[in-house]
Amino acid sequence: MLPKNYQHILAFVFAVHEINKNPKLLPNITLGFRITDNYYLGRLTYATTLQLLSERGRWAPNYNCDMQEKLWAIIGGLGSETSILMSNIMGIYKVPQLSYGSFDPALSDKTQFPFFYRMVPNEDSQYKGIIQLLLHFKWKWIGLVAPYDDGGETFLRILRVLLTEHGICAAFTQWISVEFISTAKSIFMQMNKIETSFSENKVKVIVVNGDIRTIIILSVWIDYQGAKGRLSGKVWVMTAQWDFTAVNSRGVWFLRPFHGALAFSIHTNEVPGFQNFLQTLDPQQPNGDIFLQDFYKYAIEKLHYSGLEFLDGKITWTKLMDLLPGAVFEASMTGQSYSTYNAVHAVARALNDMYSSKRTQRKMGKTELWKLQNMPQWQLHHLLRTIRFNNSAGDEVSFNENQDWVAGYDIVNCIVFPNESFTRVKVGRMDPQAWMGQVFSIKDDMITWNNWFNKTQPPSVCSESCLSGYRKKEKEGEPVCCYQCTQCPERMVSNQTDAGHCDKCPDNKHANHNQDNCIPKTIHFLSINDTLGIVSVFSSLCLSFITGLILLTFVKYQDTPIVKANNRDITYILLFSLLLSFLCSLLFMGQPNKVTCLLRQTTFLLVFSVVISSVLAKTITVILAFEATKPGSQMRKWLRKRVTNSIVLFCSLGQLGICAVWVATKPPFPELDMHSQIREIIVQCHEGSVTMFYFALSYMGFLAMVSFLVAFLARNLPDSFNEAKFISFSMLVFCSVWVCFVPTYLSTKGKYMVAVEIFSILASGVGFLSCIFFPKCYIIILKPTLNSKKYVMSTQS
Repeated sequence: MLPKNYQHILAFVFAVHEINKNPKLLPNITLGFRITDNYYLGRLTYATTLQLLSERGRWAPNYNCDMQEKLWAIIGGLGSETSILMSNIMGIYKVPQLSYGSFDPALSDKTQFPFFYRMVPNEDSQYKGIIQLLLHFKWKWIGLVAPYDDGGETFLRILRVLLTEHGICAAFTQWISVEFISTAKSIFMQMNKIETSFSENKVKVIVVNGDIRTIIILSVWIDYQGAKGRLSGKVWVMTAQWDFTAVNSRGVWFLRPFHGALAFSIHTNEVPGFQNFLQTLDPQQPNGDIFLQDFYKYAIEKLHYSGLEFLDGKITWTKLMDLLPGAVFEASMTGQSYSTYNAVHAVARALNDMYSSKRTQRKMGKTELWKLQNMPQWQLHHLLRTIRFNNSAGDEVSFNENQDWVAGYDIVNCIVFPNESFTRVKVGRMDPQAWMGQVFSIKDDMITWNNWFNKTQPPSVCSESCLSGYRKKEKEGEPVCCYQCTQCPERMVSNQTDAGHCDKCPDNKHANHNQDNCIPKTIHFLSINDTLGIVSVFSSLCLSFITGLILLTFVKYQDTPIVKANNRDITYILLFSLLLSFLCSLLFMGQPNKVTCLLRQTTFLLVFSVVISSVLAKTITVILAFEATKPGSQMRKWLRKRVTNSIVLFCSLGQLGICAVWVATKPPFPELDMHSQIREIIVQCHEGSVTMFYFALSYMGFLAMVSFLVAFLARNLPDSFNEAKFISFSMLVFCSVWVCFVPTYLSTKGKYMVAVEIFSILASGVGFLSCIFFPKCYIIILKPTLNSKKYVMSTQS
């Protein structure tokens, strides 16, 4: 006795009674039914199907002269195998067949099964629902259990593909033999295999597919393994083919490991009147119900076994319905019973539409009844395919193009209470007809998890999730779900858990400390608000002020021998150029723009070319002056101001020409360097033509080397105040600074590169001031007695 199957029969009978009582459906016609059982035997399935095509009490297929019992449709086929065997015969006679429990996708093939209707949703929705459920709870390491038959093979073949597509791995696949006739040895071998598979501790979730036979066998194993606790710490995810109440067990204790399980079930709803119908049943007066008394005895045995005793040894049917645990019999209509109920109404409404289209205005008589009985069954198919109505529960009943019911699946949470009561709580839905984004829905707060997990959602992963800022790295030779977490490379981020790869930040952003987000880079340039900028500005202004004071001093004492020596005009040009060089360093401060970028290097190079040219002119003046003092020398005519001024002008024009070509062809421009620094965008001046920049710098270096060599050769001339000595030292400082400048400049970035150039400009300028002008200022201000022609012209050996 399988109590759940009895509920299918009661739902069937209740639907027939509803229709017969409804004056608007098939008036003056009473629906009848015949119930047969195949006991899961293929041969008996064929025999009972052929018997339905015969007259009652006879075994004569194709012969039926009973006008009262014409076969219009078959509602049945709990299993897919049974449905296929029945369809092989019924398809020949074009008799509509409506199944309330067959999920095999092959039955959707209307070429092979044109007259088959499924009152259950297409299984594709269930596959997608399983994937969405696993993804929702982030279960990536699972076990699979399926019956060793065609249905189980189909289930695993389709599900494995979907699992792979969504990055979910099956740690093991366990087949369960559904053959009832097996030796004790084969049963124990199968149990040992199951025990080995389930010992995988990391697997917390097991997806199970199977019908009633699978449940019975697995329940035996649960009973066998109960003391070992192999099922502890597992969450069961079950397909709609499962049904706890279909198990003929001694009680509900074996269901306790399934407490907190999640199961897909055929969509159901509360049918008005069904509860009252159950209450009206009376085992003492079954009224033709041959199952009622057997069920009553079976239920009493269950209650006695559970420890419930009754004073009079009897219990009323109403009391029995209240006391029976859900694992034995559910009073509310389950999914398959709901499908049976809808199937009866679908056939009745199709018949009603056929009858309405054929009957005449006069009252139905035997002639019309005879005409209805002689209508071929195939005419019912067109009406069934297009049937659309709302049942008494408010749900729409209709078929899709594959003649499958379009209701979808409910997701239920299975709860087993300590007092052996059992219930299902609807926690979600898989509705293929819902709006995009609402096809799968689940309410986490309504789920009751097993006490093994402290009533919290359990994890089921091979490897712990990689946090943001890390990516998954597969382990060689292991499934993709088993991986190790490696931190994202520099400048790359991952902002989700279990990221398969790291993303590069945009050029204007950089990775934060945790490498889980890109944040904007800061703008980087030498600002006057920075400490380095303040020091540079202060130094530049101070040196400019000092240079200006020296220039004013020389102007004030322009008629003294010290000032007049070595060409006074060249001295003024040199001091004014040094003043401009100190001020031009200010062009390097602040955020670069088109104007400052254009003026920075060109102004610096031109000004320093004038400085070096002036120094060169002063050195040549010293040599010419010494040579002109020799008797009979022809050098006196070269001591004119125009000669030295021409040297300054000619050397400066060379640099001016180089800068003019540079600016005319590829001038400097501002640019954003987004790659040199990780967290900063460097706003800098691009030289435009790097070749021209270094060519101009090389020209300045060439003038400096010439000046240094000339000054070095004239350092030992016998003047008491030989300026060539001081020029040699100043050019040595200048060359040292700029020789160190090139590698330092190339090895720094951003504002520090600019700071290096500013330092070089200031340092070289300070070298000229300290070596050439400070000694003169010392004599002019502090030692005025030495500021005489006699001292300047005196010689020392």
